[in-house]
Amino acid sequence: MEAPKAPEEVSTAEITEELRELRPKEGKIAIGPPRLTRFEKARIIGARALQLSLGAPPLMPASEDIRDSITMGEMELMLKALPISLRRILPNGQYQDIPIRWLLEI
Repeated sequence: MEAPKAPEEVSTAEITEELRELRPKEGKIAIGPPRLTRFEKARIIGARALQLSLGAPPLMPASEDIRDSITMGEMELMLKALPISLRRILPNGQYQDIPIRWLLEI
């Protein structure tokens, strides 16, 4: 029994999706959970720790007991000092930009 031959030419249909912003009603979160997920939190802290390690100025007063950039990033997130908005995207192309303060209030 012969193995089936792989096709010589593969054609794929291009799928183009247009991003459309989903406007929040009365400041409510329409996409995803109403809190910061562990993946979003890890991404934010990691990105901020990288910025701090490359010499970005801290957004909170320096403390002697905080020496590493990851702990500093965690503290800045807990104190709501980061001016960041998250973009949550649905598979159909709709998205919502959510200020991080909305996610930390709960």
